Amino acid sequence: MLGDKLAKPESDHVMENATDGHFSGLHCGEYPVTKHKGANKVPFIIGVAGGTASGKTTVCDMIIQQLHDHRVVLVNQDSFYRGLTPEESAKVSEYNFDHPDAFDTEQLLDCLEKLKANQPIKIPEYDFKRHQRCTEKFRKVNASDVIIVEGILIFHDIRVREYMNMKIFVDTDADVRLARRIRRDTLERGRDVNGVIEQYGKFVKPAFDDFVLPTKKYADVILPRGGDNHVAIDLIVQHIRTKLEQHDLRKIYPNVFVIQSTFQVRGMHTLIRDQDTTKHDFVFYADRLIRLVVEHGLGHLPFTEKQVITPTGSIYVGVDFCKQLCGVSIIRSGESMENALRACCKGIKIGKILIHREGDNGKQLVYEKLPRDIANRHVLLMDPILGTGNSAIQAILLLLQKGVPENQIIFLNLISAPEGIHAVCKKFPLLKIVTSEIDAGLNEEYRVVPGMGEFGDRYFGTDDGGPELMYKISIENKPPQALNSPLKSLGNG
Repeated sequence: MLGDKLAKPESDHVMENATDGHFSGLHCGEYPVTKHKGANKVPFIIGVAGGTASGKTTVCDMIIQQLHDHRVVLVNQDSFYRGLTPEESAKVSEYNFDHPDAFDTEQLLDCLEKLKANQPIKIPEYDFKRHQRCTEKFRKVNASDVIIVEGILIFHDIRVREYMNMKIFVDTDADVRLARRIRRDTLERGRDVNGVIEQYGKFVKPAFDDFVLPTKKYADVILPRGGDNHVAIDLIVQHIRTKLEQHDLRKIYPNVFVIQSTFQVRGMHTLIRDQDTTKHDFVFYADRLIRLVVEHGLGHLPFTEKQVITPTGSIYVGVDFCKQLCGVSIIRSGESMENALRACCKGIKIGKILIHREGDNGKQLVYEKLPRDIANRHVLLMDPILGTGNSAIQAILLLLQKGVPENQIIFLNLISAPEGIHAVCKKFPLLKIVTSEIDAGLNEEYRVVPGMGEFGDRYFGTDDGGPELMYKISIENKPPQALNSPLKSLGNG
């Protein structure tokens, strides 16, 4: 009556021996950003739901076995049944164990929150014969690479669903589930066949129709035949492995792209981050990295098929580059990325946006010079550092005001802080961010760390001591005559 709970000593051994968890945080509400002293990784959370005896535990065990080189823990919803009151125990045959109220969802949420915070938890053990929790027996679970949450009603509460990166619904024929339930409850839980069948018809089947089956619509993957579907389980495991190899923010925001990390990329980052690197070397290796980011960003533009005749007289089927394209640099650091863009896209138009923060009230004042037809173009927005995201957000808002569709904006930068990624992606989920590395976070002075210092000063050879002359023009009410300011010479490339 309590879902398919099978004893798996080998899996328990794998789960309970996972130690030194290094994951903290799930995508629920405000995403917590670990500060610069070292950002912990985010565990990949999988929810597995389905009817009673559908094969959920078998599917979980198969996933755990295939992920043997990762730390995986299993959290069963069955462990969070409420203990019955004396009145409920006296009429246990009338109690519906398949109703959402039968579970202590608040305690389940508390356990997930602690796993999210990289803390070990104690999962209660439930006595299925006495219908009570074992007050002195718990199962210790440590933070891990992958957390699997399994149960018949695990998708019922939206608060639980929000923790999950992937949701699987095990869809098994009702007759098969009934046969499995009779076998399990009679052999493992000491119940008689008539009692099992009576309870199935009175509570289990109606609860499945009313509460379990409607949650099928929330699943990312519907898995027919449960553990017998080896092809589907292999594909699921491949997807999990792909996600585990991605940066944590890629698991949350699919519109964030990090170029492939190689020894060459890491070596160039080492040089430009070194405070003792000369200006000449800094510019040289920064330009190399910028070129890689630009090339990756261009790969996200739409292409059309094109056939050409080669010098051998053969037909080659290829693609044609996107014609309606322009770059926009955020002055001044963004100007360092213009040469790489021009080297990749001959004759490309490049606009300019100047954003200045005045005082501590967070107001942004902007000057812009953009192509007149920018609304009809794909835009590569360029700024080497994404810190708080405030300047990027203002620049993007300006592009949207000019009529550029959000999904036609690609934001290119060298390094990004998680805080900036969260700020930009939450506000603009349709644009793409392309970066070469994601750093740990921001320090107390809102500088990216470990970072590379003031990029513009290091690239252009200036310092922070010089006076600034700023012409301030708001986005909303910029008068046409403002273009007569000394900044008019910026042009649009």
